[in-house]
Amino acid sequence: MLEHGTAKPNAPQRVVVLGAGGFVGGASARLLAARGIPVLALGRATLDLLAPDAGRQLADRLQAQDTLLVVSALAPCRDAAMLTANLRMMEAVAAALQKAAVAHVVYISSDAVYRDSAAPLDETSCAEPGSLHGVMHLARELVLKATFKGPLAVLRPSLLYGAADPHNGYGPNRFRRQAAAGQEILLFGEGEERRDHVLIDDVAELVARVIARRSRGTLNVATGELHSFREIAERIAAMFAPPASIRRLPREGPMPHGGYRPFDISACRTAFPDFRYTSLREGLAIAQRDSLAAEGRSRA
Repeated sequence: MLEHGTAKPNAPQRVVVLGAGGFVGGASARLLAARGIPVLALGRATLDLLAPDAGRQLADRLQAQDTLLVVSALAPCRDAAMLTANLRMMEAVAAALQKAAVAHVVYISSDAVYRDSAAPLDETSCAEPGSLHGVMHLARELVLKATFKGPLAVLRPSLLYGAADPHNGYGPNRFRRQAAAGQEILLFGEGEERRDHVLIDDVAELVARVIARRSRGTLNVATGELHSFREIAERIAAMFAPPASIRRLPREGPMPHGGYRPFDISACRTAFPDFRYTSLREGLAIAQRDSLAAEGRSRA
């Protein structure tokens, strides 16, 4: 659950974004800057968290009134080497926080930290990850909690989509790219598994709100609505003329999460009563619009 540190939103003096070149970090940095908030955007080219002196380099850049937004990760974490590298990155962040004080830390984690459950997941659900990706994020959360004693907010997003997604993950991002390239949309099995999909714009908005209220605690980032992958594929196929074809592939291995991963979003409603998630229909249209705009800029 989140607890707000201020009675009303206040603009931070500056936000330092670790991972500003990535999907969530980039969207958050752009939104904050658009609202007139000073942002120090740090990507891998600017600060390599795996460098031997990364902790010192980061500490030299931090100021006492900063909010530090930690997004940088090698993701998804698939093997032991990636797990080790991600922990080394957080070790550098922890070393910097031990050398330099900041006012607020926000960490972007993942819903993968939770054990599968037929009941809707909430912020009190058991954190018992069944994947290396979930183990990585939970371990990094614990490192931050052990290191930083000021207000720390941990956001745990569900599946994310948007035009700039770099991972081409199965679901809205991959389906849209396949259709845009004139290819078939490839669906595993019947596409019957139902998951919660969040537009990247909504993630950035919640990050900005958590920063403005200097919130602490945990917040799941999920819409509370489940949609099957078949429904998503059909919606995306219909956005193209002629409509894209959908082809089913044999499913390999068990269905992830048993095909069902619901969320109870009461805590988000309590923390931000006026916030509303973007509907899937509108979100897919926004992703398509942003993708076409990006293609137009690249041709110009």
